[in-house]
Amino acid sequence: MPKDNKKRGRREEKKRRLEAAEGEEKGEEEEQELKRPKLDDSDDRVLPVVQGFAEDYSLTTETRPGELVFYGMLDQEEQDYFKRADEMLEMNQFSNEEERTLFISNIYREADGKELKLANSQSCSRLMERLVLLSTPKQLKILFGKFSGHFMNLVQHRFASHCCEALFIQSAPVVTLDLTAPLEQQSEEYIEGGLCVSMENLFLYTLNELEGSIGFLMTDQFASHSLRILLLVLSGHAFAKPTTTTLLKSKRKENIGITGIENKATDAEIEKRAVPESFHLALDKIISDTVSGLDPTYMRVLATHPIGNPVLQLLLELDLSRPSTPKTKGGRSLLRTLIPDDPPVEGTDSSVFINGLMYDPIGSRLLETVIRYAPGKTFKVLYKTQFKERMGSLARNETAGFVVAKVLERLSKEDLEVAVAMILPQVESLVQRSRTTVIKALIDRSAIRGLDTSSLAEALKAAYGANAVDRIHHLLCLDSDKPDAIIESTRSKPNFTEIPSSRLHGSLLAQSMLAVPGPLSELIFESLLALTVPTLLQFAEETSCCYVLQMSLTGRSSDIHFRRKIVQRFFGHVGRLATHTCGSHLVDGFWTATQGMAFIRERIAEELLQNETCLRDSFVGRAVWRNWMMDLYKRRKVDWITKAKIEDRPVTAIQKQPPMAFTTNHGKSNIELARERFAASNIRARKIGTGANDISPTLSARRTGSNKGGSSARS
Repeated sequence: MPKDNKKRGRREEKKRRLEAAEGEEKGEEEEQELKRPKLDDSDDRVLPVVQGFAEDYSLTTETRPGELVFYGMLDQEEQDYFKRADEMLEMNQFSNEEERTLFISNIYREADGKELKLANSQSCSRLMERLVLLSTPKQLKILFGKFSGHFMNLVQHRFASHCCEALFIQSAPVVTLDLTAPLEQQSEEYIEGGLCVSMENLFLYTLNELEGSIGFLMTDQFASHSLRILLLVLSGHAFAKPTTTTLLKSKRKENIGITGIENKATDAEIEKRAVPESFHLALDKIISDTVSGLDPTYMRVLATHPIGNPVLQLLLELDLSRPSTPKTKGGRSLLRTLIPDDPPVEGTDSSVFINGLMYDPIGSRLLETVIRYAPGKTFKVLYKTQFKERMGSLARNETAGFVVAKVLERLSKEDLEVAVAMILPQVESLVQRSRTTVIKALIDRSAIRGLDTSSLAEALKAAYGANAVDRIHHLLCLDSDKPDAIIESTRSKPNFTEIPSSRLHGSLLAQSMLAVPGPLSELIFESLLALTVPTLLQFAEETSCCYVLQMSLTGRSSDIHFRRKIVQRFFGHVGRLATHTCGSHLVDGFWTATQGMAFIRERIAEELLQNETCLRDSFVGRAVWRNWMMDLYKRRKVDWITKAKIEDRPVTAIQKQPPMAFTTNHGKSNIELARERFAASNIRARKIGTGANDISPTLSARRTGSNKGGSSARS
């Protein structure tokens, strides 16, 4: 039997041992590499480069603070229990609130010591998010204490980062509550160990934990979202503000909700919150450390990074929107770090940087933030040096057009007239390419500044065509040769977000035109009157077209003659529209559109009554039946007519009579009487015996009878 071809001797044996040891080390390194996320060319954390800035710039200075910690896994029995609990919370089939509260308390008791495992679990992290949504302030503090010391690992984890985001959002109102709650109530809330910790201190502990790693977290795929929410918590700004909603959530984020509980923004998310002074100081420190700790070249490259750009936008917005932006340690603000030249004339580094951002799909968003929140003096310099002479050419570009729209929002009346004159020759090419963002901004700002829109209306008429029917189809991006395709194209796309972008922007442009009385709205009115009844019905059942019809009937630019002609064309089809998802909104709009036209309103009500069975079988039909008060019309028609007239009367009275008409010669006005009652109730509530906190002199003068009839004050 042949033997292996091996060399003998001590040297060869030693060589084999060394090779074996090197192979084991290489295997361990490969195993570690499998656990560590790789940064290859396809990784979105590799920063793209702005044209003209540090093309060979390396980001080796911002590295991961440390390897992620593995907290273990739940056993099979624990996973099954928590999955069942998650399903029960999602279905929310509890008999009362007390039963659900007891169930949540039991889950917290079972999860004691396993919170980190739950947050890192792919199947059970959703349970943790739902628990956070339903937790009391005391439970939130306990959970916050469990996570404290581990946030650096949790915010970088794919699943635990979502739990951190939910925890930060739900804990933000508790900070405000601690500021206003009595000391006795605050002292009753303890976390484990008997130590009383406020939510303010818990957030500050989290900041201390993340301090020194902000540069890395800004570009981390998961941690950047938690960092943005943490910045909003410190600033006290609203979470549901339109300008910040897109910065917080990605389009692919799963919305964790609970059945029966509307997933709408709460008052704490909509309104600005009161935060302690320590939060403002912490935010100032973060911005100061960002400016002084990060290289300016790194920050400029970060401006075009798909993950780091939203964080930089938020930092810039918070820095510029504060009443008085303090200087950093180096004497520079965040804006001056990005654009150091003043003014940024052509040829400077700042000018090259701004031009690079203007045509970049990601960087242009940062430039929009600069334009929106920059001080007036800074904006005027930017406009004169970068935009004033190029408004027409920039409006043609698909990306730069959004920046131009933001610039138009801040122009004065004189500058806006110049900008309109430069953009008007480009209207036809913009319409051909379905780029209506700049045109819509021109219309909106012209209406606000009081400019004449006749030249803009002529340009739009020439671009969309003189034929009224073809004009509305071209504007809404519909095929006029195949009107039946309008409905077929939207039956598979009932959601407004799934409408083609060109049709959506066309609908928004038409609504802006209808909001401006004069030649712009006349273009839409003429087109709608030229449509046939079948086409109007198809428009009413298409989402984007239905919005245009509603605006034409309820907007302030429509007159009674147009509304009468349009509404009468839907006679005989009101029942069909009332049971349609989109058409039902139009039928609701008929109530407002028929003010002053009682006979047309009664005709529509009769048609709804004839289709009562179909309306009651439909969800949207029942809403129309309720909005039109059809039960009252069916039983007591005279009362329905009287109530309809009463609802119309205040609108006409306010338009025709001056405010003094509500004041009689022998008494006081209703508002004066209401003010007196309010002031008197405050005095009784406070039990004021002295005259130290008396009401204002204005109210006192009114109490002494300073009316026309000379009547004395009531006792």
